[in-house]
Amino acid sequence: MINDERSIVLLKRLSEESGVSGYEMPIRKLLTEYLEPLSDELLEDHLGSLAAKITGQEQELKIMLAAHMDEVGLMVTKISDEGFIKFLKLGGWWDPVLLNQKVQIYNSARKVTGIIGAKAPHILTPEEKKQPVTINSLFIDIGASSKDEVEALGIRSGDPVVPFSTFEMCENFRCFRGKALDDRIGCSMLVEIFRELRDTPVPGTVYGVMTVQEEVGIRGAGTSVSVVKPDLAIVLDVTVATDTPNISPGDVVSKTALGKGPVICFYDASMIPHIPFRDFVVKTAEENQIPYQIELMPGGGTDAGKIHLYRQGVPSIVIGVPVRYIHDHYGIADLDDYQNALKLVLALLNQINSVTFHAIINSHS
Repeated sequence: MINDERSIVLLKRLSEESGVSGYEMPIRKLLTEYLEPLSDELLEDHLGSLAAKITGQEQELKIMLAAHMDEVGLMVTKISDEGFIKFLKLGGWWDPVLLNQKVQIYNSARKVTGIIGAKAPHILTPEEKKQPVTINSLFIDIGASSKDEVEALGIRSGDPVVPFSTFEMCENFRCFRGKALDDRIGCSMLVEIFRELRDTPVPGTVYGVMTVQEEVGIRGAGTSVSVVKPDLAIVLDVTVATDTPNISPGDVVSKTALGKGPVICFYDASMIPHIPFRDFVVKTAEENQIPYQIELMPGGGTDAGKIHLYRQGVPSIVIGVPVRYIHDHYGIADLDDYQNALKLVLALLNQINSVTFHAIINSHS
């Protein structure tokens, strides 16, 4: 049974753990802690993606659930003689949102907290004030006064830098805010689904795959799919909520909002979903009276972009939770959307068997 309080605890732990692209070890360790007792077997690829397996009644029918464990972050590039730290972006940041944010630099010895700084507005020239903030003008300040002082803390070029934010419930007790909701929401859903499947097996054999390096090029999906060799795939991700101010109808192809249900992706730049499978998902939502939204996103992509191209093709669909302020220090999402996404995926897993699978495949011909 899906439990709100347990969901919140899980979301908080996953959101607050670190795991920027290429440096997913901390979040991977935490996910292993959750999934090992819930799985028949844990598998992995050589890049660090983790796959938990629960054998179904029809062992040969393999369904891949995928969520990426990495989050957008930064990487140390160099340290100035005065002790200021320059960095590059890991993932799709919009430079202005980085200014004056709190971050932590990770190395083998410790975590070091800093603030992203820039020239104060009081001393900007009129021309500089007209220019947007860019990464070239930003630096991390840890309060050091020299390069030697920074290096004495173990900080080196190549160290990962993680947004430092706490997970919180909003005052309405339905919405929550935190970092890395893209895609710790999907990872949390996978854990909750495996909790349900442990007690109530479904027809197919389910692989819950936590992929790496999605934010820097959908890399882990391309390697982990060869470990699973799935027949069908459901990607659990988030999508941009477009219900905030200053977004006009002409800015977006489809409008998505918090509290209106999970999003079924009909199009993004990386995949047009398998149409019969897409229609099966929509029908399942409607038959189970689960609210849903439709997304058509001209840009962006998900792990499904790589998974659906494996071998002769893997019918795939993306089910997402709308989030405001993706790729920022804080995002906001709605717990009802999260719970309804869980209900939809569980309903699908209960209905997908060899008969429905072949009906989906054959209806495409």
